[in-house]
Amino acid sequence: MQSSKKIAVVGAGLVGSLLAIYLKKAGHIVHVYDRSPDIRNIQFSGRSINLAMSNRGWRALENIGIADDIRKIGIPMDKRAIHNMDQSLNYQKYGKEGEAIYSLSRGVLNRKMIDLAEEKGVEFFFEHKVWDVSLSEAILHIGEEERGEWTDYKYDMVFGSDGAFSRVRHRMQRQSMFNYSQDFLEIGYKELNIPANADGSHKLDKNSLHIWPRGNFMLIALPNLDGSFTCTLFMPFEGENSFAQLNDEKKLVDFFAKYFPSTKEVIPDLVKDFFKNPKSYLVTMKCFPWTHNDKVALIGDACHAIVPFYGHGMNAGFEDITILSELMEKYGDDWQTIFTAYENSRKPNADAIAELSYRNFMEMSTKTADPKFLLQKKIEKWFSEKHPDKWTPLYSRVTFSHQPYSEALAIGDRQNEIMEDILAMESIEEIWETEPVEQRILALLEEK
Repeated sequence: MQSSKKIAVVGAGLVGSLLAIYLKKAGHIVHVYDRSPDIRNIQFSGRSINLAMSNRGWRALENIGIADDIRKIGIPMDKRAIHNMDQSLNYQKYGKEGEAIYSLSRGVLNRKMIDLAEEKGVEFFFEHKVWDVSLSEAILHIGEEERGEWTDYKYDMVFGSDGAFSRVRHRMQRQSMFNYSQDFLEIGYKELNIPANADGSHKLDKNSLHIWPRGNFMLIALPNLDGSFTCTLFMPFEGENSFAQLNDEKKLVDFFAKYFPSTKEVIPDLVKDFFKNPKSYLVTMKCFPWTHNDKVALIGDACHAIVPFYGHGMNAGFEDITILSELMEKYGDDWQTIFTAYENSRKPNADAIAELSYRNFMEMSTKTADPKFLLQKKIEKWFSEKHPDKWTPLYSRVTFSHQPYSEALAIGDRQNEIMEDILAMESIEEIWETEPVEQRILALLEEK
């Protein structure tokens, strides 16, 4: 237990709620502020991408004793289901037998996390808009309007977990020597829906993450407990095959009939959902430092927002909390040392998962339907089963281990160089499961 402090967490999302539970367990008084109404009392917004919980996220939940509560509201997905243009269906296992990521509805999970935090004694203050923070004094300035009257709330410490467009970070950006960048993709997304069958069952295989890869655009679908799937259409805002082109009902219906014919029977409200739900943007945000003295710290998307194509935004944020908690146990009340070690440990790994996430769009939208890529995955799986001590595929390093993201990225790059050499071997399609290929990989590993 640390010496008790009065701590404010700005942002009642997934990371903020979990951080609050950790801080409460460590003996602190914890108040969570959020500018929005209590999510438990409102309908979700129609701009969600379902979450994919993997080992890093589960570790953070297990360490605080709430993993079993969360597993009850998730569905394991052990494979990708690739829906090809010719309407054929291919399955690609994510990892070894028994390894799976879990589909979770963002809204359902967020409500559960707030309930669990309140049960632990965390206090939540919704519809409280934080407009500014006095960094050196850890004072929140809260009011109805940005240019109206503010009320000051004094704390010993403030954590900014208020997302990619964080007000806490916005205040830190006005300090000298603060580095900040944001990069928007020219690709956005729109939420669609596959409803359950009349008996409540799923229309598609519920233990798969479904992908319709089409090059510079794609559709994905993740299962929900109620038998439905949350679908997300990713595509460019402008140009060929873009949101700008799909500006009337006929164009939309024709587009789906051409590129996603297998969805005709399972997305009955395509037109209604498409024109009702908003287009949303995808941004990568990086900054440094993440802390100010021993008073203020950023966590989760507030300091490292990433695009969703590896499914690791939440997992990376939860891993922030795991590392922060370990440092709290190690350094006790020395918050300056805790914060310095936290940001120096996490920054290289946040940058690595940002890069991995950006790259994974190309894998999901293009490569999953590419015969060469599929052969590479077969060879990697075959070799890793024969030599598990010598080869773990990149996806497994990122998703089913706790290896730092930066190490996984570096090793993955080396492995990809080796696979390019192997795929260039003569008649590789016929000989890939043979000793010469095995020996060649072993030799290349020795060279590296």
